[in-house]
Amino acid sequence: MLALKDQRCVACEGGEPALNREEIARLLGEVPTWRLHVDNSIDKLERTFSFRDFIGAMAFTNRVGEVAEEQGHHPRLITEWGKVTVQWWTHAVNGLHQNDFIMAAKSDGIYDELRERKVDAVTQASVESFPASDAPGWTDRGTSDE
Repeated sequence: MLALKDQRCVACEGGEPALNREEIARLLGEVPTWRLHVDNSIDKLERTFSFRDFIGAMAFTNRVGEVAEEQGHHPRLITEWGKVTVQWWTHAVNGLHQNDFIMAAKSDGIYDELRERKVDAVTQASVESFPASDAPGWTDRGTSDE
């Protein structure tokens, strides 16, 4: 079976029940960084992602929004300086559906992707700024004791 992050959301028009506690517990095992949040008797998935600044939080928010549009399933996003809180649930079933777990996994993937990209950018900047072939600036290269 495909990993949750590789699955696509299916149309959910209602008429089917929300996931039961056993199904929720099983699927939570696949997205362990998420927690079950009950709000006005409605089960929701929730996670707060941390960032170094507001720009990082906005980049994540925008990317989650793009994927939500592609999948036709939309979260509650609360974007603040240094953090984004994401909640997934399905209005049509008044609770949780497999789509919510798919999107939670996709959100995790976006976060990991943005973090890796930032690390790669820092590594690249370091390599460009301090090539291994350059001698340190504090050495006396090219001088002699004559």
